[in-house]
Amino acid sequence: MDFWGTVLVLLRRWYIVMPTFALSLAVAAGIYSTIPTTYISSAVLILTTPTTGGSLPSNPDVPNGLTNPMLNFDNGLNVSASILIAVMGTPDMAVELGAVEGGDTSYKVTNGGNNLESLATGPFLFIEGESASAQGALDIVTQVIARARRELFERQEAVKAPRATYITTYEAVPPTNPAAQRGRKLRAVAAAVGVGAVASLCAAFAAESFARTRRTRRRDDERDGAAAVPDHVDAAESGRPSAEASALNGSMPAPGPAVRR
Repeated sequence: MDFWGTVLVLLRRWYIVMPTFALSLAVAAGIYSTIPTTYISSAVLILTTPTTGGSLPSNPDVPNGLTNPMLNFDNGLNVSASILIAVMGTPDMAVELGAVEGGDTSYKVTNGGNNLESLATGPFLFIEGESASAQGALDIVTQVIARARRELFERQEAVKAPRATYITTYEAVPPTNPAAQRGRKLRAVAAAVGVGAVASLCAAFAAESFARTRRTRRRDDERDGAAAVPDHVDAAESGRPSAEASALNGSMPAPGPAVRR
């Protein structure tokens, strides 16, 4: 069926299309109200070395030269960042921070590999927190930052690194103000409206097909009924003699004049 044929069917069966589509809109509104709005806050940490470098001078009288930590990125910092990302991504750590699976709060820590805006590679920790409330999203990001710093300190302490060489963290991007995320709700509503539109089309064409079938069956019944009625029945109903009655009357002699005596 072409486009205009479909439009004609929809216009002819508007009394079916409109209630079905209205029902789909009501379902979409219900879905929109049931799906909660989530909030996302994010932050970026950078691992840096001390200004005196990552090693102590062999001669205390000749200390290491001072270096800008923002210009002193090496592969060791990348390894440390990878360790922190792995530690912060364990299920046990998530439970400890209150981000249980299926709960209202969650977080993730990555190296920015999925961040198209960050073309540089380095010892980055991209932290993103999501929660059902704005304050919850901000709190989880703050907790992750604090716990990442604690893990970094404890692991350097465990390997007995000199305190003067400890790696530190710098908040390149502090926790951002939580932003409302309604994409999930809008996708659900769009899906509900799409299903409603398809259901309206199916209902309209089903009603059209049913009506055509009934009309065809009624015409066939009328045609079969007309063919099954005998000629003399038709003649009797119409008040006219049938063909057989006419032939019989024609073979009989006409009555003559009455004879008087």
